[in-house]
Amino acid sequence: MAARDLARQIVVISAFCFMIIAAMVGTGLLGGTPVQDLQDGALDEDGSYLAPASPAFSIWTAIYVGLFAYTVWQALPRQRASERQRALGWLIAGTMAFNGLWLVTAQFGSLALTVLAIIVLLALLGVTFHRTVIEPADGWVDRLLVDGVTGLHLGWVTLATVANITAWLTAIGPHEWADAADLWGVIVLILVAIIGLGIEAASRWRLAPGLALAWGLSWLAVARLTGEPPSAAIGITALVVAALLLGVAVIGTIFRELSAMRNAEA
Repeated sequence: MAARDLARQIVVISAFCFMIIAAMVGTGLLGGTPVQDLQDGALDEDGSYLAPASPAFSIWTAIYVGLFAYTVWQALPRQRASERQRALGWLIAGTMAFNGLWLVTAQFGSLALTVLAIIVLLALLGVTFHRTVIEPADGWVDRLLVDGVTGLHLGWVTLATVANITAWLTAIGPHEWADAADLWGVIVLILVAIIGLGIEAASRWRLAPGLALAWGLSWLAVARLTGEPPSAAIGITALVVAALLLGVAVIGTIFRELSAMRNAEA
């Protein structure tokens, strides 16, 4: 078991390194084409009606910093035989690997392949986050670096998946589809609200997924209300959904913590 535990720690470190190298290529730091310019600009903020404005993508900094901190922390000798890390380490390594793989497919593959990669990433993040719920954290560092970072990653990738699929459909669809963009955009955002509330409820009202979703939706609203292509209906709906998801997450978190305090005092 000790050899397997060490192998897990090494795989997590390797997955993080792969993700960061892929991100550096994706941002053009290592000579690659920046993501917003890939696929004929389909992934840029004006590539579809459900793409957030470019400042939204700064959330990746928080996610990458969190994953770096997790990678260092899980490599400590005292985490090697942790039962929680045995349950979660491989999964988190998988999410980092597929995160990097999406960037590779965007850089060298097709738009359809990016859709496939991000759907697999989303599914793996969902499984990982669910595991954080059923495997309780051991202290606040564990909760922050595992539950919090995975929750942010899941929330953001949920919205990114919607944007990625929309970009692909926009690229392959006829121009006439734009005539119904407002209607379909509002319908999709309502589905995002339902999915987001489902994630929050299933996670016992964790704050991180709702926070990431609200962040992305707010910038989506900015893009549609001030940028191209314009859509007041989609922009306003995005703001309403963002407020709903964030408000429910905050209220749920408060009630959960109050309940935990009462149980501790009983």
